[in-house]
Amino acid sequence: MSGTSAWLTVEQRDAPLILSLPHTGTDIPSRYRAGLVSLDLARKDADWWIDKLYIFARDLGATFVHTAMSRTVIDVNRDPSGASLYPGQPTTELCPTTTFDGEPLYQLGKTPDADSIAERRQSYFDPYHAALAAEIARLRSRHGNIVLYDCHSIRSVIPRLFEGTLPNFNIGTNAGRSCAPQLTAAVEKACGDGPFSAVVNGRFKGGWITRSFGAPDQGVHAIQMELSCRGYMRETLGPVSERDWPTPWDESFASPIQKHLREALEACLAFARQIVEVH
Repeated sequence: MSGTSAWLTVEQRDAPLILSLPHTGTDIPSRYRAGLVSLDLARKDADWWIDKLYIFARDLGATFVHTAMSRTVIDVNRDPSGASLYPGQPTTELCPTTTFDGEPLYQLGKTPDADSIAERRQSYFDPYHAALAAEIARLRSRHGNIVLYDCHSIRSVIPRLFEGTLPNFNIGTNAGRSCAPQLTAAVEKACGDGPFSAVVNGRFKGGWITRSFGAPDQGVHAIQMELSCRGYMRETLGPVSERDWPTPWDESFASPIQKHLREALEACLAFARQIVEVH
C-alpha cells in the first residue's frame, strides 16, 4: 500500500527498513518564487539523483518516504525551532537564505518572514515528519527493531562548509546516540570495504530526522548517509554553475557505489532481523 499527494510520496513495504529522501525534491510552488534570485540557484543544493541511486531498495522490501518539495521552500531536516544543528559552523537554515557556497538565494529584503516560515512548516515540514512517524509506528508493530536510513548527498568540495575533499561515505549517528553501535559498525564495514573512503560522525553527524527519530532503546535505529557526489556522479570538483550542474544521471557510473549501498542496506536489514519479530 502506498500514498501519494502532489508533493509527498509514501511507498509502504514490510521489511524493517525505511528510506527517507528529504532533499531530492526540486518543486518550488509559484507562491514561493517571488524574491528568489533564480530557480536554478534555488535548486543547486538538491540531493541530485538520490531517488534513482536507491531505487534498488524496493527489491529489499524497504519503505520510502519522499518529498518532491525543494529544500529552499523548507528544509525538513533542520531543527524546526530554527536552532543550528552545528553551532559555530556554517550551515543553512530551516528556510535557507543562502546556498551552501554562501550565495544569496533571495533579493535584498525578500527573504521569508516569520509568517511565511510558519506556513511552510505547517504545510510541508509537519506532514513529512508525521509520515515518517506513521511508518515507524506501522513497522514497529511488526518488528522488534527497525532502521530509519536517511539518504543524502552533497558536492565533494565546498570550502565554506568543510576543508578539503569530503570522504565518499559520511555516516551520521548523532555521535552514537541515534542507533546501536553494532549497526554503525556493520554499515561502515559495507561502505569502507573497497575503493571508497568512509567516516563516521565526521563533518556530518546526522540532521534533525536522525536526531529526532533515533531511539535505539525503543527499537528505532536512525542513521544518516551523506554521500559525496563524485562517488555516483561525474562531478567536477570545485565551483559549479547552472551550465554544468547537475551532471546527468549515469547508471553505469553509479553502479560501483550502488554495490556498497546495497550491502549497507542489507546490513541494516540483517541487524534489524536479529530481534525476534513482534506478533
